[in-house]
Formats: sequence, structure tokens, C-alpha cells
Amino acid sequence: MTKLSVNINKIATLRNARGGNVPDLLKAAKDIQGFGAQGITIHPRPDERHIRYQDARDLKSVVYTEYNIEGNPEKQFVDLVLEVKPDQVTLVPDAVDAITSNSGWDTIKHKDFLVDVIAEFKRNGIRTSIFVDPVIEMIDGAAETGADRIELYTESFATEYANGNEQSVIVYAAAAKRAGELHIGVNAGHDLSLDNLKFFKQNVPNLLEVSIGHALISEALYLGLENVVSMYLHRLK
Repeated sequence: MTKLSVNINKIATLRNARGGNVPDLLKAAKDIQGFGAQGITIHPRPDERHIRYQDARDLKSVVYTEYNIEGNPEKQFVDLVLEVKPDQVTLVPDAVDAITSNSGWDTIKHKDFLVDVIAEFKRNGIRTSIFVDPVIEMIDGAAETGADRIELYTESFATEYANGNEQSVIVYAAAAKRAGELHIGVNAGHDLSLDNLKFFKQNVPNLLEVSIGHALISEALYLGLENVVSMYLHRLK
């Protein structure tokens, strides 16, 4: 079964809007795991507009499933990950002022940089994943960096699927198949939702994990957090 890792950035955004500690991020992480999710994902950014660096530290003692920290491997982020030592680090090439992640790595152009960063994480026992577009050349490049996994950037699939274009999943299936041939694990994330997840899962091979935040938390406003986590798990079976 593909694992569900819930990105809790949006819970931190809501907390930060009023100051204080409501909603309680650590309690939310505990509850989400208790509802059946197999992982917690966070994506701290330098301005700490949602997840704070201290949150990353505090969550270490709370996450008993899989702890995944995403981000651009600048020095401050690298230092944080090496301090916290999550189960997995996902490297995302987002700009400092990015609202959200909007592209995958050029694993050929940035190969040398990625090789060095990934080697440092792996020396510290941290599984590494690279955020990539569903392009075969980028998958081949990821294999040469020493990464354990890729995370397929799924925004274009979600957009096309919502417009009725089910064929948009074909390039993702091909990318995942190629990753399997190269013995790289496959994760996926970005704009996956209750509407499109089951179709994506059914058509993309070797899918180990999905990381979902914005849609899941938004859907939970109407359907309840425990119910929504259960609905996602059902779609992944």
C-alpha cells in the first residue's frame, strides 16, 4: 500500500495568523498519525511564514511514523535537517519568495551540487528524495546523484485531470517505471486530492508514498480531519 504522509504546513499557517498556539501543531501531528496517516511532512521556509524551524525540532519527539522534511538545501536548511535527523529529506528547488513549490530539479545542471548535499545527508542516515518533473532525463539524472527516491511534482497532472485530460498521467507512469528500472523509490506530491488520487495511484507504478497538505487540510474544513485522512487511505488501497 502507498503510504500517506500529511503535510501540516497549513495548520501552522492558521496558527501563525493569530499568534499563540491555536491550533496546536504538535497535537495535530499526533492526531493525524492516530487517524492512520503513515507520515508527517513539513516544509520550513526561511521566512518561517508557516512551519518554524523550532517546530521541526519539536516535532522530532512527536512523529512516531515517518518524518519527512522538505526544502531548498541552503545552509540553514541543511543544518536544521542534520540536527533533527528526520527519516527522509526531500530536496525542493523553490526560491526564497516562492508561494509554493513550482518546479522540479534540473538534475543534470545541478548534478554536482546534489551529489554533495545528498552524500552528506546519507552519511547521517537520512533517506534522500529529489523533487522532479516527470521527465525521463531528469529521472536518469536523479539516479546519478545518489538519491534514494524521487518525488514526482504532480501539479500539471492535477490541473489536466481537473480539465478532463486523463492522458496527463501517462508521462508520470513512464517516469515512475523508469525510476523502478533504476532502483529509485517513487514518491509524489502537489495538488493531489480526494478527486484525483485514486486515479493517479491506479495508473502510476512503484508509488511508495504521497505527500499531501493543502487539499487534505482544505477538505477537512468540510469533512473533518479524521474522516478525510481515512478517505485518503481508502483511495490508496
